[in-house]
Amino acid sequence: MDCACQSNFLLIISGDAQLYNNSDFKGICLMITVLQVARLPNIRVATVLLCCAFVYDIFWVFLSPIIFKTSVMIAVARGDNSGGESIPMLLRIPRVFDPWGGYDMIGFGDILFPGLLVSFTRRFDKEKKKGIGSGYFLWLILGYGSGLFLTYLGLYLMNGHGQPALLYLVPCTLGVCIVLGLLRGEIKDLWNHGNESSLNDSSGGA
Repeated sequence: MDCACQSNFLLIISGDAQLYNNSDFKGICLMITVLQVARLPNIRVATVLLCCAFVYDIFWVFLSPIIFKTSVMIAVARGDNSGGESIPMLLRIPRVFDPWGGYDMIGFGDILFPGLLVSFTRRFDKEKKKGIGSGYFLWLILGYGSGLFLTYLGLYLMNGHGQPALLYLVPCTLGVCIVLGLLRGEIKDLWNHGNESSLNDSSGGA
């Protein structure tokens, strides 16, 4: 909970221009706090959540400019046209070799939604006493990295047009988890995880 205290402190005093430069730090603290508090019980919930976020992200990045003449997702994430102090909704990553000092952006949702699934696989591996190679956590970390690579590749190929990162991250994380579960014959355990313990508790109480 230290991150929560630090982020709240920075939010209170963020009127200072110097502290505003720490918006990435505030965002990271908030996301760590969310990942500590919110937990997915199984990949059934993860599938519904990530599929909804998948469609949502694609609509607001690719289709909203047709309706609203601008990408609503990008405008909201940047905090454009917002009065007063705004809470950042993305991380700004400086481009190392950019002579103009530009930066790339990644939204909080692009980290949090797959992150919830990744943290679930970590707990699942620990509960089932799986090794690094036989578990799911490492493969989803690699899948997430691959999804980020594909996102920036798409950004490059489309001449800098904003990309819905979940278009690439969801198949590379949720897809990898489901495929591995099917190949290992553990898809039922992943899908119904948490239900068995609740059923056993209710039957024991009866």
